[in-house]
Amino acid sequence: MQKSVLRVAPALFSFLLLLSCGGDNTSSNVQSPGAEKAGKTNVLEAGADLLQDKTPLSKLNMYLDGFHFYNGDTKAQMEAHHYCTKINEDLTQCIIYDGNTDKAKIMGVEYIVSEKLFKTLPAEERKLWHSHVYEVKSGELIAPGLPDVAEHELMEELVSTYGKTFHTWHTDQDLTLPMGHPLIMMGFTKDGMLDPTMLKERDERFKVSSEKKRKNRADIPTPAIQPGANAWQQGEIRQLKIDNTAQGGHHHSSPNR
Repeated sequence: MQKSVLRVAPALFSFLLLLSCGGDNTSSNVQSPGAEKAGKTNVLEAGADLLQDKTPLSKLNMYLDGFHFYNGDTKAQMEAHHYCTKINEDLTQCIIYDGNTDKAKIMGVEYIVSEKLFKTLPAEERKLWHSHVYEVKSGELIAPGLPDVAEHELMEELVSTYGKTFHTWHTDQDLTLPMGHPLIMMGFTKDGMLDPTMLKERDERFKVSSEKKRKNRADIPTPAIQPGANAWQQGEIRQLKIDNTAQGGHHHSSPNR
């Protein structure tokens, strides 16, 4: 199959994404307190699963696995399992988990925008976003279960995008409950940053080779990184903190006014 097939048949590409596997091999390292589910709870869950509509969840048809670090601390790293929905050709939203089993914990969210949309962002806003160029070209970012041709096509789309990520549960530290406040995460931008042991362990678990993927993606053009992204590299680190004032960051007027 040639890559051109996927270009002229987006429906086939979507079908491949829906069928992709490669999960159920990464357990959560968090053990939360609480009583075992009662029989009544299991019955209620089964009924809800059968009867309630879950359309937004059914659209989480793209699975990406990569790595994040806390903005301002490149040594605090973790693997991140992304389950994503493409809202349109320029905007994607993802729920991030610490694993891919039924015990996985939600760690946070990531919003992904095209270069076109990133260019529309104000200068201060851009400092919250990271590029995906290195993650794609290095082979660190993978789409578990997808055939190589389909994954390559997907990475061609992602290489020029930008992500804004918040982790709400710091599962590398808080091993029982989600503690503290959300934190801004970043992506890696050069060799030597990511813990090689973490990468090796991930590759073995998914039976992939990041190095082979790097070579396979050598033909993907390397776009220039837009000004403002990866601001931590210029010492422009933005991080969330608790503020005891009542002033909010956004002010929304009533639509009826």
